[in-house]
Amino acid sequence: MYTPSKYAAALLLAACGGAGAAPGFEDARPVADETLARLHAGADTVRNQMRVDGTVRDNHTSNVVSGANTIGAGAFANAAGMPVAIQNSGSNVLIQNATIINIQLQ
Repeated sequence: MYTPSKYAAALLLAACGGAGAAPGFEDARPVADETLARLHAGADTVRNQMRVDGTVRDNHTSNVVSGANTIGAGAFANAAGMPVAIQNSGSNVLIQNATIINIQLQ
């Protein structure tokens, strides 16, 4: 019996070119298109909601020196994925960062 994780693994194998694409699944066979068509759970509408509503108040700073910050030429050398750089050159600053990644396989 196939579990959802086995279907996902088979889908990845099919998308990546079959056997040998993922370690541990060398003997797996891609799932037939008809089977994938029955199992998909896609939707035409994607809704994402990000809530970042922090506040900074009633802060006091004195004798603080703020300056520029830079990212060097090789800062992202050999980076993989989605590198994010969050910089702050001020005082009493609230930094909120959020990322929504939506992957649709069609």
